[in-house]
This record gives sequence, structure tokens and C-alpha cells, in this order.
Amino acid sequence: MAREKWQSKLGFMLAAMGSAVGLGNIWRFSYVAGENGGGAFLLLYLAFVLLIGIPVLLSEFSIGRQAQSDVVGSYQKLAPKKPWFIQGYMGLICSFLILGFYSVVAGWSLYYFWNYLNTSFFTAPSGGYEAAFGTFITNPISPLFWHGLFMAITILVVLTGVKDGIERASKIFMPTLAVLLVLLAVYSVTLEGAGEGLKFLFQPNWSILEDPSVYLAALGQAFFSLSLGMGGMLTYGSYLSKDESLPSATVGIGLMDTFFAIIAGVVIFPAVFAFNISPESGPNLVFITLPSVFEQMPFGGVVGLVFFFLLCLAALSSSISILEVPVAYFMRKFGWGRTFSSAVLGALMYLLGVAASLGMGRWSDVTLIGDRDIMGSMEFVASDVFLPLGGLIIALFVGWHWSKAEAFEATDMASAGPIRHIWRFLVKFVAPVCIAIIFLSSVGIL
Repeated sequence: MAREKWQSKLGFMLAAMGSAVGLGNIWRFSYVAGENGGGAFLLLYLAFVLLIGIPVLLSEFSIGRQAQSDVVGSYQKLAPKKPWFIQGYMGLICSFLILGFYSVVAGWSLYYFWNYLNTSFFTAPSGGYEAAFGTFITNPISPLFWHGLFMAITILVVLTGVKDGIERASKIFMPTLAVLLVLLAVYSVTLEGAGEGLKFLFQPNWSILEDPSVYLAALGQAFFSLSLGMGGMLTYGSYLSKDESLPSATVGIGLMDTFFAIIAGVVIFPAVFAFNISPESGPNLVFITLPSVFEQMPFGGVVGLVFFFLLCLAALSSSISILEVPVAYFMRKFGWGRTFSSAVLGALMYLLGVAASLGMGRWSDVTLIGDRDIMGSMEFVASDVFLPLGGLIIALFVGWHWSKAEAFEATDMASAGPIRHIWRFLVKFVAPVCIAIIFLSSVGIL
């Protein structure tokens, strides 16, 4: 069977951008920036995207495109009889864990979108938004329906194929997402008191930099927001023709991913400050704090409707890339058809999500790793262990396993002048050290 290809370089870029732009850019970036002082955190985040994120992203793309295979097959093809392929299996496990809990949170977004669509959340429900959110996520049935609906949509896109499903959806989702975010940002900065929010986001408080945890938070956000280390970008790169230039596409994807995160901050922080809400609201910022803010805004119900619609689009654009990782592997390894692979693997991920969802309510007394609940344990293993280890292996493979000539050829950097040597230095030395620091910090060693 001939391997599928992207129809165009633009389609590849939009799909990869969709993989990177998800709940991490809108939900996670906003509350992590809020908890770490805003402006100084933003500058560190931008620096780490340029110094580590984009160089490692180029490395991951190059492995997939050079091998023209899935996350396991690529390493087996490029380094036969060597253990680099272990990273591929880590990526497969990681994809199941991440989409298992990610689709649950995405289901919450769908639930909120529906309640804004039918105007139920235009005003605070009985007991307030916090009580409504708590009642919803602890219900044993309702979250599973929305989680299942989100997974069904994800499966439907992936089973349609690379060109007709993933690429076509990305060409619709990403421009729509960009336009809606910009419109919301324009509206947000016109609110009375919005200037304080912009000052928080863009005017650094340098004293924050005395806290080492801010550096780790910025480094982690830069790494995770680009979806590095799981194999999604490697898989997407494997569908790209070797005639297309990788460096320009990679820089464009990295910069646009960062743009989405910053614009999400421009949407959220001016609104939060305009209504005297603490920017340090944590993970509850999107599902509890923002609905309270929207209720107080002129046309707030419409703003909430648009916001949760774009949140659903962002989540979906990422989820299809996560599901594609094991689908590509099982199609090659076992000869499964795309429809069968998508349905079976998507169903297994849904079952993992059932456990994560019930862990918020009926199984809330179940702890797996430390004091973490089921969802927290899944997120810890995937995001704090497998993702940084996966990124570390990618950097080591490209920086140390490949010769200088092989690395430059695979990344289209052979004629890039001095910048190619800077890129290789970053991938070979800087990225491994920084990623190792993230990992050691995440597991509590540092």
C-alpha cells in the first residue's frame, strides 16, 4: 500500500500547527503564565521556544520525513538493530495516555459550548459556575457522553485519511481559530481596565526571575506547547515529500504556535483584570473563572459561545494528531485498514478516558502515583516522564547518532550557512541539558 502524502506544504503546516495549538496554548498557557508572573514568564517562554522548541521540532520532523514511516518504523529504518526505536514505543504509550485524559477535558469544552449555544450559561446557573462545574465533572454519566462525542468526531476525521480528513479539517480549523481568537482579543482589550491585564502579560516584573521555578515552568511550557516528544510531529513529517523545505515550515509552525498562545493571553488577561479576578486562578481559570467574567461583560454570552467553540476546535486539531500516531503504526505493523485502526484505537482511548473521568467523581478515592488521582497520574506519566524523555531521545538521535552531514541533509540545512552550526549546537548540547533539567524537576529529583 502506497504511503499517504500531504496534498501541499501549506496543508502540512496547518496540520502540524493544529497539532501544536490545543488546550495547552489556550488553557494551560494562560494559567501557567498567570501563576508565574506574566511578562517575565512570557519572555522566558519565547526564548525557550526559539532556542530549544524550534530546533527540536525540526529534528523530529526530519526523522519522520527521512524514514517515511511511523514513530517506531522510522527508528528501525534509520538505525536498524539499535535501541532508538524504544522512543517510538514510548510515543505510542504516551499517545494513549494523553488522549485518554485530554479527550475528557475536551469533552468538558464541548459541554460548555453546548450550554452557551442553548444560552444556559449566559447567566450563572443555580449555585454559581464553580458548583455547576463540580457537579458536572463528578457525575458518572454526563461527562462520558461529551467525552464520547469528542472522541467520535476525532475518529471520524482520522479515518477519512491524511488528505481528505486531517489536512482538509486543518485548513478549516486553523484559519477559523485564528480569526476568532483575534476578534476576541480585540474585544477584550476594549474593556475598561483591560490595560492592567496587558501590563501583566507584557511588562516584565524582573523580580520574578529570582525564582528558579519560573524558568522551569517557561521551559516546560515551550516544550509541551509544541507537542514534542510524543511522535505526532514525526508522524506528520513522514507524510511530507522530500521536495519540500523543512526549515522554513518548522520556523513558521513554531512562530504561529507561539502567536496563538500569546493571543490567547491577550484574550484572557485583560478580561480577568477588567473584572478584578486573580490571574493566579490556576487550571480552573477557563471553566470556572472565565464564565464568571463573561457573565459580567456586555454581550458576554456571545463571547463565551465563541470562546468555547474555538477551545473545542483547538482541542480537536490536537486530538487528531495524537490518534494518528498509533493509527499509522498499526496500519504498517499489522496491515490494518485506516477505518478499522481509527475505530479500534479510538475506542481503547475512550475507555482510558472513562477511567480518568470516573476518577473525578465515583472513583475519586483511587490514587495511583503518589496522591494523584487517575487523570493526574495519567498526565504525570505522559507529560512529565514520557514527553521529556521522548524529546531527549530525539535530540540525542539527531545530534549524536547522525553525523553532521547526515543531520544537515535530513533537515535541508546543508546550505544554510552559519545558522546550521548554531542549530546543531543547540540540538546536540543545549536541548539535551535543558530537557534533562525539565525531566529531573518533574519527577522531583531537582
